[in-house]
Amino acid sequence: MRVQWHVSFLPTHHRLSPFHMTTVVALAGAPPLQPSSTSKPGCLFLLLKNHRRRRRPHFSIPPLKPCSIRLPTRPRPRPNPALGSDVPNPLHPDHQHDDEGLKQWDSLTAKFAGAANVPFLLLQLPQIVLNARNLLAGNKAALFAVPWLGMFTGLLGNLSLLSYFAKKGEREAMVVQTLGVVSTYAVIAQLAMAGSMPVPQFTATSVVVACGLLINFLNYFNLLNQNIWNFWEDFITVAGLSALPQVMWSTFVPYVPNSILPGIISFVIAVVMVVMARIGKLAENVNKFVGSISGWTATLLFMWMPVAQMWTNFLNPENIRGLSSFSMLLAMTGNGLLIPRALFVKDLMWFTGSCWASFFYGWGNLICMYLCASISKEFFLAATVGLFLWTGFALWSDSKAYGHGSLLTSLKRLAAVNAQSRRSAISELR
Repeated sequence: MRVQWHVSFLPTHHRLSPFHMTTVVALAGAPPLQPSSTSKPGCLFLLLKNHRRRRRPHFSIPPLKPCSIRLPTRPRPRPNPALGSDVPNPLHPDHQHDDEGLKQWDSLTAKFAGAANVPFLLLQLPQIVLNARNLLAGNKAALFAVPWLGMFTGLLGNLSLLSYFAKKGEREAMVVQTLGVVSTYAVIAQLAMAGSMPVPQFTATSVVVACGLLINFLNYFNLLNQNIWNFWEDFITVAGLSALPQVMWSTFVPYVPNSILPGIISFVIAVVMVVMARIGKLAENVNKFVGSISGWTATLLFMWMPVAQMWTNFLNPENIRGLSSFSMLLAMTGNGLLIPRALFVKDLMWFTGSCWASFFYGWGNLICMYLCASISKEFFLAATVGLFLWTGFALWSDSKAYGHGSLLTSLKRLAAVNAQSRRSAISELR
């Protein structure tokens, strides 16, 4: 029997089993090949062909079935996402939306957050109406009593929190911050009309507000390029981190030198952090930590407002009578309505800012007004009882929805979730 070898190449998408390789070569009188688990592109396929048709070898090779081979591909490089906002998990990992009680609490807290728009709108509306009356009466000097720098700081805080909640997808909180941006900008526009705010600063503020609202709106509906969003997050991070130390320093300005050095130092630090995050010199956990700075600086700016107000009350007790008890009550109510939602989504930054504004800004100023006999005892007691009952209701409802056995368990879980992410970021920094 004459056997002739024919050698042909398999296409790259075919694969020859080890059994077939061993069988074919063994019949040709050669030592069997060692089985191989894979066949490389261009491997040899050995065929035996018998020219004597009378005596054919009694074996057959089943037809080969084509199979696909996944070649290792190199991932396409992506630009380092600047400072992604810290977006905590809206639910505890042990619980999902399948629980009916958790669904109801989720819906209820969202409605509470949406209802906060009413007191926040009423909080700024009297100032807008008063400024309009003074402008129409030609009394522009009255508007100089409103510091435009403080209004601009509040506006920057609203924009930062708007971006934070836009990335988290908290629609109701976005509406609250958008309302804050629009109402604060309305006051700033009135100050510019009166000449209290310089025109160049007002023009720059208008551009920032227009860009901020448009960018957050497009990002919420996934219509924005990621690079534009990264640049915006870099901007609000640098702006917020630069403004916070300067505002804190300026609060105590006759007792400390009037200087812009704190703002300059914090600006340089913020720029260095953003650049390092942009070029990928920071670890992933550190990037998340840096990304949350914009939200925390905005929260701290709002948290500093009651500190500055109480410092002013301490220096000039007679000015307490100029405070509006109705405005303090609205501030306490609006921030109090946000506490249940912040507790539900386990967001320590949001929870801290809301509680601080309710207890220290709203209720704290009411304490000062009560001690100075500016408000009645009944008004103060009603506000106090209402605030503490509402806070207790939020803790009890959240513990019940998550199945906790104690009211304080929700606070412990809130602190544990955020402490874990903070420890991982610190370990990366070390």
